[in-house]
Amino acid sequence: MNFSEFEDKIGYHFENQSLLQQAFTHRSYLNENRASGRQHNERLEFLGDAVLELVVTEFLYAKYPDKAEGDLTSYRAALVNTVSISDAATKLGMNEFLLLSRGEAKDTGRARAIILANAFEALIGAIYLDQGYEPAKKFISEQLFYKTDEVVSKGLWQDAKSRFQEIAQDKETVTPSYDVLSQTGPDHDKNFVVGVYLGEKRIATGEGRSKQEAEQDAARKALVAKGW
Repeated sequence: MNFSEFEDKIGYHFENQSLLQQAFTHRSYLNENRASGRQHNERLEFLGDAVLELVVTEFLYAKYPDKAEGDLTSYRAALVNTVSISDAATKLGMNEFLLLSRGEAKDTGRARAIILANAFEALIGAIYLDQGYEPAKKFISEQLFYKTDEVVSKGLWQDAKSRFQEIAQDKETVTPSYDVLSQTGPDHDKNFVVGVYLGEKRIATGEGRSKQEAEQDAARKALVAKGW
């Protein structure tokens, strides 16, 4: 796969091309391509996650000198969560360059969002190893920092359930309720489907590997469905 188009898009050209290729290589790809000589991206993801957290922490610390630690922690969580960074990865067209197994390539929705988020963090790790902290910081600032004002002004740093409840009570004077619609899979790999309701009306459904995760997913989708 030719990654030069992607490098042009992000305005960064790698000295070590193998790092860039590794950032896009999912573990599942190697299961079907053992002779490729590639490495998967999980170690780069581990590194990139740490760099991402430091860069965003440094930025928020400087931007909001009067905010308490708890507020800054919440803002950071909103900027670097799976939804936020998978959205950034999608806007960069990273989906077109992922190296996946045939099975993983069929995944959509939350499963693909997680893969994209992991690849985004791996890309940060690759940039850091290739040319250091400042280029990685520049990449992160260009892809994520513009979201900060909206996150703070609209209260997007709150978790989705809290935000949906707050707005529902304000606009419709009703407290949302949640109901498990189904749960499948063995104990170590459960999948929950949860519905969120305003009164008797189901607003959205969400999925997750725990009831709590599915409720958060349902609340996020309900916020979109209601235009909140």
